[in-house]
Amino acid sequence: MTGSPTRPVYDADHELFRETVRSFIKTGVAPHHDDWEAAKRPDRSLFTKAGESGMLLFPTPERFGGPGIDDWRFNAVMNEEFGRSGYASAGLGLALQNDVVGPYLLDLTTEDQKKRWLPGLTSGELIGAIAMTEPGTGSDLSGIATRAVRDGEGEDADYVVNGSKTFISNGQNADLVVVATRTSEDRHRGLTLLVVETDSPGFERGRNLDKLGLHGQDTSELHFTDVRVPAAHRLGAEGEGFFQLMRNLPQERLSLATTAVAACEGILARTLEYVTERKAFGKPIGTFQNSRFLLAELHTEVDIARVYVDHCVGLHAHGELTAVQAAKAKWWTTELQVRVADRCLQLHGGYGYMREYPIARSFADARIQTIYGGTTEIMKEIIGRDLGL
Repeated sequence: MTGSPTRPVYDADHELFRETVRSFIKTGVAPHHDDWEAAKRPDRSLFTKAGESGMLLFPTPERFGGPGIDDWRFNAVMNEEFGRSGYASAGLGLALQNDVVGPYLLDLTTEDQKKRWLPGLTSGELIGAIAMTEPGTGSDLSGIATRAVRDGEGEDADYVVNGSKTFISNGQNADLVVVATRTSEDRHRGLTLLVVETDSPGFERGRNLDKLGLHGQDTSELHFTDVRVPAAHRLGAEGEGFFQLMRNLPQERLSLATTAVAACEGILARTLEYVTERKAFGKPIGTFQNSRFLLAELHTEVDIARVYVDHCVGLHAHGELTAVQAAKAKWWTTELQVRVADRCLQLHGGYGYMREYPIARSFADARIQTIYGGTTEIMKEIIGRDLGL
């Protein structure tokens, strides 16, 4: 890697792309974000414009309309810039398409499946979601109860799907959903991934859930009532779903970590500007010792987090990131993001509690980071088991 001395994980091409993302956020996101928050979902144009700008599914082969660039560092650059900008809810939908849904449809699909779905996902004409969580099941995949019963033999057969999912990001806008279903009672061999197209009879979107933060991102309940899914829409072999999900979780968690550190950097930059301008007792509040010490501590912690996350990005770019390293990055940086947002809101005083100030949105948006993608407690469990405990 031939990056800068300060960020050696990235090279000139990544930094050039960074400018593209910043420009996209400035012109394609910032002017519309308040409207998306009011609607509690982004306009579909967010995805089509991102596709036009070459910001979706970088590894998609050229024959399916993509650039064919298998370098996750471009994904990381996108995550960083959306996190730093404060427009986390818009970035989440795109990150979901790139970092979570995309790998399943790039790595597990047949040639016919690629032809059916990749062009639309890469152009943004199709929006994807993944459905694991259920009303009675959180981080424990073995508790998934949504059932898929095979009807018929061979590739002409169907799966009949019944069940419900909740907390599904992109759920209101999604055109296709990768659904974790139960095809047998075996704890690890009983899950199968099916791609459900949302115009299928029996598929129903439930509520667009009213969240604490991320108001510009649709998060939904999904219901399946005798939904017939062609066996040709299965990803990989029947019963391989648990292992397919586990393989992609480290990337999902690193995606959240890259967003978290950049969000911290953005929050600190905006707070430093505020405490420099805002005065109390005749002088800028940033000149008080408490403000100086607090900001010094937070900047130090964020710089240290940045070094570790960049290290993990480099490992992932070489296919060497482990689940434990991703878990460490995910829990530490997201807890740090919550703490940075909380402390910086305090420095804003009463104005920090007003939603017209970006710090209020950053505070609310940060809270979910320690929960989705695997809670902090689950991350510590993964690390603890690796220690032999």
